[in-house]
Amino acid sequence: MLDRFKVPQDIAIRVVAKDMRVTVENLFKALGMPQDDAVQAADVLIYADIRGIDSHGVSNMTPAYVAGFQRGHLNPTPTRTITRDAGAAVTVDCDKGLGLAMGPPVMDLAIERAKQFGVGVALAFNAGHYGPSAYHAHRALAHDMIGVSMTSGGVQVAPTHGAEPLLGLNPIGIAAPSGQLPPYLFDASMSAVAGNKIRLLKRMGGEVAPGWVAEADGSPIMTEGPVPDDFMMLPLGGTREIGSHKGFGLMMMVEVLTSLLAGTGGGPFRRADSAHYFMAYNIEAFTDVEVFKADTDAYLQRLLDCKPAPGEERVVYPGIPEHEAQLEREENGIPYHPEVIDWFKTTCKELQVEHCL
Repeated sequence: MLDRFKVPQDIAIRVVAKDMRVTVENLFKALGMPQDDAVQAADVLIYADIRGIDSHGVSNMTPAYVAGFQRGHLNPTPTRTITRDAGAAVTVDCDKGLGLAMGPPVMDLAIERAKQFGVGVALAFNAGHYGPSAYHAHRALAHDMIGVSMTSGGVQVAPTHGAEPLLGLNPIGIAAPSGQLPPYLFDASMSAVAGNKIRLLKRMGGEVAPGWVAEADGSPIMTEGPVPDDFMMLPLGGTREIGSHKGFGLMMMVEVLTSLLAGTGGGPFRRADSAHYFMAYNIEAFTDVEVFKADTDAYLQRLLDCKPAPGEERVVYPGIPEHEAQLEREENGIPYHPEVIDWFKTTCKELQVEHCL
């Protein structure tokens, strides 16, 4: 994560992960979630925070979830129902449940089908936000599988040359097991920058980089500056000249594989809240697992050994920064902005949550 999104060390309040975990679990239970769902939902958020994915951790997302429950947009006691089952392909109605709790069991369903059929795909629709895509893809690694996860993110992005927000942020997560090295673990929005990172910038008074957002009329902002009051996100690439058509196309791909494939409409025509895509590849159905891991290690190590460009210290692959963040935060605690800690204390008091920070 870029330094501009991080809480300055001189104001950061470090919290041990287990303390924040208990607080979030109790908060979800106070909102009516069953114990198991509250534990699962908290696990997703703490995963994000401990691995440095602050845009999708408790700081940004918990207030939105609380508001969703209080306004009746989220169902605290949902029932998952399989609506279509074709063996390797399954579709699940999540009954307006929070995606943090609904998503992982559906990813596990994809993993179970991959054990039977070599590959497994499970769609979850009528669900709330499911946190970082990496969390769900990561679940496949313990089963010697490649995991893929995508979700229909907020419709906040203007298409290339467009002046209306018609595209979802639509992140993609992919995880591949390795042998000795930290696994390849990619997670990124198909917008020029994750929408939730704009929230981090606002909290810190940071500035957007050129090509991240557009003016209200669709004009890309190509100078560094404060977050505008009225703006749209731009696709990955920013402008056509530097590849925004690629981000545009990838956003549409995710929309096709989530909302449209689930039969719930696409982009501004979505029905039934968010849709999530989970896929698992059983490596042994394709090749020898140990060969795959050894080859992956060799490839990852070669990337780490790459000669850095002038002015750069090193090359890292997706998964290394998060691995290093996890080691540091497990030792020193998770850094939170004081405003976040204040919000938790106030909200816990309002909801009469026990064992809060």
